[in-house]
Formats: sequence, C-alpha cells, structure tokens
Amino acid sequence: MLYQTAQDWRDAPQKRVLFFGMSGLGKTYISNILRGSGSWFHYSIDYRIGTRYMGEYIADNAKFEAMKNPFLRELLLSDSIYIGSNITFENLTPVSSYLGKPGDPTKGGLRMQEYRHRQEQFRRAEINALHDTEYFAERATRLYGYSNFICDSGGSICEWVDAENPQDPILTELSKTCLMVWIKGDEAHTEELIRRFDRAPKPMSYQPEFLQRAWEDYLNQMSLSEADVDPDAFIRWTYAQALAHRQPRYAAMARNWGVTVTADQISAITSEDDFNTLIAQALET
Repeated sequence: MLYQTAQDWRDAPQKRVLFFGMSGLGKTYISNILRGSGSWFHYSIDYRIGTRYMGEYIADNAKFEAMKNPFLRELLLSDSIYIGSNITFENLTPVSSYLGKPGDPTKGGLRMQEYRHRQEQFRRAEINALHDTEYFAERATRLYGYSNFICDSGGSICEWVDAENPQDPILTELSKTCLMVWIKGDEAHTEELIRRFDRAPKPMSYQPEFLQRAWEDYLNQMSLSEADVDPDAFIRWTYAQALAHRQPRYAAMARNWGVTVTADQISAITSEDDFNTLIAQALET
C-alpha cells in the first residue's frame, strides 16, 4: 500500500486516496467535503467516462433519436443546432441513459445484442479512466498545485479486476498511486439501497458473465422471450443479486490492496481533519 502505517499517512506531504464501493454509500459525499476544504483535487471516474471516453457515443445516440424528427433533422443537417450532453459531477444521467436497459423496445428497452455492445463500451471506458488516475494525480499537483488527491471510482470497479491476483494490472497501478479505501455498507444500508433502486431503477454495468447468468435465469423463471421483458422489472430483479455478487469482490480488494471504513463512519465526517483521523485509524487496524 502507498501508506503502510497510520504515521505514514499523518506525515505524508501528499495524501492520495481512491474510494470504492457501491454507489450510494458516501463516495461522492466525502469527496465533496474534501474538495471543499480547498487542498484536494477530485477526480471522478464516472465523469471522465462520460466526457472523455463515451461522450461521442452519448451525443451520437441523442442525435440519432433527434434525426427521427423531420424538423430537428433539417436543423442538424444544416449545422443550425448542436446536441451534446451536460454531464457534471452531480449529474451523470447521460451515461446511465446511454447504457439503457434490455427488453421490450416499446417500453424503452434495448435488444440484448445492443445492450451487451454498450456494456462493453462502458467496460473499456471505465478501465481506461482508471488507468488515467496516475496522470490526473500528477497533473493535479503539477498544473493546479493541489497537494492531495481523491479518485472517486464507480461502483463497477470490482467487476474488471481480480483482487486475489497480486499482479492484477489495474490494482497494481492504482495502489501505487492511491490508498484504496472501501466504503462498506451493512445489511441496513443494503436494504435501503434496494428500496431506493426499486423506487427509481437506473441502468448500471455488469460483469459479462454475471449478466449472461442473470438474463438466462430471468427469461427461464419468468417464461419470457427477450422482446417481452419489461426493462425496469429486469433491472429491479437483478439489482439485489448484483449487490451480493459485488460484496465479496469489494472485500477482497480491501483485504489485499487497501483498507476498510464503514458507510456510517463516512456519513459522520464533517471536516478534512475528521477524514484524516478515520484513515489513520483504518491503517492501525
């Protein structure tokens, strides 16, 4: 690890951390607190994905839909209007909307072939954005003068790594740049995430093997064909399984490559000093 002891962390002139865990447990919350202190640079993996690696896919998809309207088509062909996504750290909806949901096209679903294609685009984009972490950490200091650095990773980071492999290329690179910090939720947090997702299901990315199993199981259990699948029903059905699938993968990342803090500990933080103390405690244990 980048910092082996609590004293290493306290004495470090530059503090660099990467947060990982399920979306909704506090990664962006703590990132915003640290960024607001004035000495931390906030690098969002999802923002990098949406602006650098999937921006054209997202814009082209919006243009494709707009071209179906004769009025908008004429304006687009004459370069009279411009279509682009307005992605921010707080609003990453264009990325999830592009990923979409599989199922009945009359209910907004995508054919599974197209859905898998977009999933693969996202997988490559996230891996590339993760590999950009070192560059942004160095850039934050060299260009902007920030001494400290946060990498706010996406919930699917665990899908593209093998935490039990000491030579895993992604984790090897990231751990040389940042202290890997798992924000761990308990059963109550998991239940709340499921309730929240059930109220407003949002597209997410899946490991290909997991997606294949979930899709086949859903079609078999519900006795449905691909075209009959309600997109929201499928991703609601899949979400709890995705949480259970990811939990041991996060745990292995923390056990072999970093430290663990709880979502309750993160939610109690109100200052940079609170955060530094929490990380020192995590390194001690």
